[in-house]
Amino acid sequence: MPNRLADETSPYLLQHAENPVDWWPWSAEAFEEARRRDVPVLLSVGYSSCHWCHVMAHESFEDQETADVLNAGFVAVKVDREERPDVDAVYMEAVQAATGQGGWPMTVFLTPDAEPFYFGTYFPPAPRHGMPSFRQVLEGVRQAWDGRRDEVAEVAGKIVRDLSGREISYGDGSPPGEQQQAQALLGLTREYDAQRGGFGGAPKFPPSMVIEFLLRHHARTGAEGALQMARDTCERMARGGIYDQLGGGFARYSVDRDWIVPHFEKMLYDNALLCRVYAHLWRATGSELARRVALETADFMVRELRTAEGGFASALDADSDDGSEDGSGRHVEGAYYVWTPGQLAEALGEDDARTAAEYFGVTEKGTFEEGASVLQLPQQEGVFDAEKVAGIRARLLARRAERPAPGRDDKVVAAWNGLAIAALAETGACFDRPDLVEAAVGAADLLVRLHLDDQARLFRTSKDGRAGIHAGVLEDYGDVAEGFLALASVTGEGVWLEFAGLLLDHVLARFTDPESGALYDTAADAERLIRRPQDPTDNAAPSGWTAAAAALLSYAAHTGSEPHRTAAEKALGVVAALGPRVPRFVGWGLAAAEALLDGPREVAVVAEGFEDPAARELLRTALLGTAPGAVVAYGATDSDEFPLLAGRSLRDGEPTAYVCRNFTCDAPTTDPERLRTALNG
Repeated sequence: MPNRLADETSPYLLQHAENPVDWWPWSAEAFEEARRRDVPVLLSVGYSSCHWCHVMAHESFEDQETADVLNAGFVAVKVDREERPDVDAVYMEAVQAATGQGGWPMTVFLTPDAEPFYFGTYFPPAPRHGMPSFRQVLEGVRQAWDGRRDEVAEVAGKIVRDLSGREISYGDGSPPGEQQQAQALLGLTREYDAQRGGFGGAPKFPPSMVIEFLLRHHARTGAEGALQMARDTCERMARGGIYDQLGGGFARYSVDRDWIVPHFEKMLYDNALLCRVYAHLWRATGSELARRVALETADFMVRELRTAEGGFASALDADSDDGSEDGSGRHVEGAYYVWTPGQLAEALGEDDARTAAEYFGVTEKGTFEEGASVLQLPQQEGVFDAEKVAGIRARLLARRAERPAPGRDDKVVAAWNGLAIAALAETGACFDRPDLVEAAVGAADLLVRLHLDDQARLFRTSKDGRAGIHAGVLEDYGDVAEGFLALASVTGEGVWLEFAGLLLDHVLARFTDPESGALYDTAADAERLIRRPQDPTDNAAPSGWTAAAAALLSYAAHTGSEPHRTAAEKALGVVAALGPRVPRFVGWGLAAAEALLDGPREVAVVAEGFEDPAARELLRTALLGTAPGAVVAYGATDSDEFPLLAGRSLRDGEPTAYVCRNFTCDAPTTDPERLRTALNG
């Protein structure tokens, strides 16, 4: 019989709806039930494409005996971290403070007042490698609860006090200047892996936000070292196993330093950020590899993640059925993506299989598990016949499509769709792909139609055309505003600028400390947790803090709004403090600071109509400019959709471009080459 999760919209929660565990969703009622029964709360946090979440669910939550122990002694609460990032952030901070590490599934025991007192991540069904079994943990917590309640209360109270007392250093509140940006670049240079690309050791995550900073810093200063780190990292990732060499798109991270073996789940936010990065790398260098990867990643998102309603699903699982002929149907990580020499021969025939093995680095020993290899590009493609390789790739992709596919988390997350909108809009503009811009518009329409209420407040998620109940957090407002602003520049439709302004007004009113300018991850009127979460550091995606700062700055450039610019500058004060010390974790903020140092530049293109080839060329030049964070507005001379167009007239009756900073403009030009020079450093 289904439990209480059967009525939820989260695919992750729905995966647990048939568990024998008597799960509750996060709710006041769950904690009231714990208070009534005088039992602790087990909080289990995970997400749909999390490999170890599935493992623990199968081993423990689907086990009747374990469920009986859990149901008798606890109130069990299941949370999708992607749906409630605020809950996840607060308790993950406690887990990391107590244990020195974190991860998912996150397992936390709470008092009925939601105060944490015992922590962990994955627990096995039997003792293993020094870890207690999950059943032993349950029994130990119950013994402590029943026999040492005062000690439990003391521990919980101390943890809450410690969390509440933590403060973020804002420096003197000033945004980063030249010195801080140079120190950040030096710090990245020290951590750079010159042999393999990327930063640090294994596991290696795609440094999308850092690469965006490096590209902008090079565009503004001409620093070749910054461009070299960005270009080489992008090439190593694109040639590695972390990139899907058949279908496009990136896996979440590489388990090794060489980008060979990925953790196979594919996340929307990673692919949106990387699609945009590769488009920007092409814009800066003309790299054919960057062009191919940007377009293949965009096509992957549209083909495999777009939902029937026009939004974009959150993720594809790492695991899938391995298609065993004996019908065992093992769920195996990477089964959909890896190949053995025998499988290549079966799909292609012996001759083409040898070519494919050499081209994609498939060996008898294998690079993954059980003799299978992750496809990569270990050699230069120029030594192979391009037409033959294209045919091999198409045949392998068709054969792979016959395999059992990984599950898809169809939940539409507002923030990640905002990132996808920006990526698809700009990639479509770069490569003259109106279908990609159309896909971006479709996702933006869905967010307006389904995720915005009548006060322009965001809902965090939706699924199957039904909005979830949870309020948007700061990253939703910042990333969706970013997407709308990119769409405004690419489409010339001022309505997207208007929607971005509505969202950013909420950032100013409900997420910002009016005195310091610091930002909080949740609104002032949001549900009260044991601490109001606040984190300016980027993780796998931009932090809400830096996302909002960047969007505030772009909106100010479009409109001349001093309150929005001032708020952006104050918010970037934390980047001045953190950038020189931990640049890898504030890449999006460092990129926004590059835009601030450059102006950012405001580009207005006016014409009687944009069917005129001269007008189209001028507009395309504006959209391809590499000036950090430049905004573009275009329309007729009498258009009132963009403040940047006000008072801008044609020069000698020709389409004309204006390049401005703080609404003070250089001499207008009708020459695309002069405009290109003005926007490219």
